[in-house]
Amino acid sequence: MKIVVALLSSMIICGLLTLPIASAADRPPAWAYPLNNPDYKPPVDDGKLLRVPDSMAGYTWTQLRDRFIAPVWHPGDHPALPDVVAQGRKPGVFACGYCHRADGPGGPENADLAGLPKSYIIQQMADFKSGARRTAVPERTPPSLMIGLSKLTTDAEVEAAAAYFAALQPRKRIKVVESESAPRTYVAGLLWAAAEGSEREPIEARVVELPDDLLGFESRDSRSSFTAYVPIGSLAKGEALVMRGGAGKTIQCASCHGADLKGLGPLPSIAGRSPSYMFRQLYDFQHGARTGEWSPLMAQVVAKLDEQDLLAIVAYLASRDP
Repeated sequence: MKIVVALLSSMIICGLLTLPIASAADRPPAWAYPLNNPDYKPPVDDGKLLRVPDSMAGYTWTQLRDRFIAPVWHPGDHPALPDVVAQGRKPGVFACGYCHRADGPGGPENADLAGLPKSYIIQQMADFKSGARRTAVPERTPPSLMIGLSKLTTDAEVEAAAAYFAALQPRKRIKVVESESAPRTYVAGLLWAAAEGSEREPIEARVVELPDDLLGFESRDSRSSFTAYVPIGSLAKGEALVMRGGAGKTIQCASCHGADLKGLGPLPSIAGRSPSYMFRQLYDFQHGARTGEWSPLMAQVVAKLDEQDLLAIVAYLASRDP
């Protein structure tokens, strides 16, 4: 399978070599790269145990903010966590399940790891460590943490985490809604959230991906769901680009990611994942921030696409079943 994918990829690269790669000096869209909001006031720890629906577990806010604890709200949803996923290793290897949750869904600020190929996860850790995987906005906290801990994590820990997450089944957790407006938003820590009240604001040229229950997501409940508001017409435009190449603007995603977009060989699934996260990856490929094993191919695939094309692509992909 790897040989077939490699041959196909070589053919695609040869056909696209004359395309320019976007300049790294271009300014990335703020909606896709929210910075940590220092004015956000998270819930105060009053010493009481927090609960989430359909769970017998309980954690204090202090425990939920401990990077060496991966809260397990729904143990029946996944196997036992390996040590590196459950608790990490002090002082610098944080629990994988802290940021990515116990069964891997992550959030708009980071990757959904559930069901990704084991070899792909291992390669991404190697790319973080070598500097081949960076981001267009290096001051963002999630990639900074990944780059830092990648240099401290052992091969055995990476192997254990990759095997665990690769064996998990991804869940549909994102509803994509085309609309001219979305709830008024603010940055709650590292992600966008809906402000109190019913006030709405124009979507304009962005994806507005919001947790349906901010408190539940902040409690690291892996069953948290999201609604992604996108401009009207995004899904049809995205489908044309993803499934047919948009009349020569790019190539069909299925060529490398499989007919169902759920991965092919060492290449990852791109169906049903966070549109905010996927936009950042496409933008980073386009602007040379990711230079790992498959990055030259992806850079050429997205070279002729503008930001509205990228937005439409990720909106459509997020609407698919994972």
